[in-house]
Amino acid sequence: MIQHLGGFTWARRLKVRHLESFLVLEEAGTLTRAAEQLHMTQSAMSHWLAELENIAGTTLVIRGRRLQLTPAGQLLKHLALGVLGDIARAGHEMHAVAAGRVPRLNVGSVWAGIAGGLPEAVSLFQQQYPDVAVAIHDGPFDNLLKGLETRAMDAVVGVLDARAHRPGLAHRVLFEDRVAIVMGQGSKYWQHSSTPSFGNLLHEQWIMPPSGTLTRIQMDAFLIEQGASWLRPRVETASLAMMQTLLQKGDYVGVCSDSMAAYMASLGLFRKISSDSNIRFGPITVMWNDEHATPTLMDFVGCLEHGASTLHLSVPGQEI
Repeated sequence: MIQHLGGFTWARRLKVRHLESFLVLEEAGTLTRAAEQLHMTQSAMSHWLAELENIAGTTLVIRGRRLQLTPAGQLLKHLALGVLGDIARAGHEMHAVAAGRVPRLNVGSVWAGIAGGLPEAVSLFQQQYPDVAVAIHDGPFDNLLKGLETRAMDAVVGVLDARAHRPGLAHRVLFEDRVAIVMGQGSKYWQHSSTPSFGNLLHEQWIMPPSGTLTRIQMDAFLIEQGASWLRPRVETASLAMMQTLLQKGDYVGVCSDSMAAYMASLGLFRKISSDSNIRFGPITVMWNDEHATPTLMDFVGCLEHGASTLHLSVPGQEI
């Protein structure tokens, strides 16, 4: 099958050294400067370029006071950057594996985790393990948990509920969280010296998480307690960026986790609105598949616990 792929044969004659030298040539701009950097004579450099153009089957540079890449040369440069970048990344990852570490961690998190110590944990972790990449994924909790089952995720930060007690999953509680009601700079109340009460906002335009999410379930239960079960949101979104933008540009009231509300308030973007009673969200927890736990992952879990504690978040059983 491979023999029939058009344009593949020339690549068999291509060497990594060809790609490295071509990038040096493009950056140097002249054969003379490139030859000096590669510790070659100009004659040898010219011979090397002719060999490379023979392999490619086309002209790669236009000679002048400063060399310019032809369209084919631009394509070869793109190939060189990609191939050499992949080789460098593979080298770092193999070094990590040889040292007994995984080369990459995939971590899923709900909003509360991102505001509740995850960035601090990543920073601390990578001070200890600079050769381990961390990929952060946010999204609905159910989707993130499925990633643990398929091994697409190494750890997930979310709320501790029945879903977290699936067979094979282990967890540690990071902090207790609640549901917060917030407004942004687009609210007509933003400039008021006193924050409006919950009752003042019942007829405002609300932004809430989608139906079925834990935050929405807790909020709907609170509305029933307050005799406001008739309240329906004008906007439903699972995107924090969308909610933040709407709160800044329009006259809306939003709903999010208290940890996220506190973080956004510290940046001057949100103001929390007091309600008649606290709306419990639940314990924010880091979960992982116990069968696939590695020492690297457990060190990251330790960094998460430290990140949550440095933000003065409560431990289980305490009020925020």
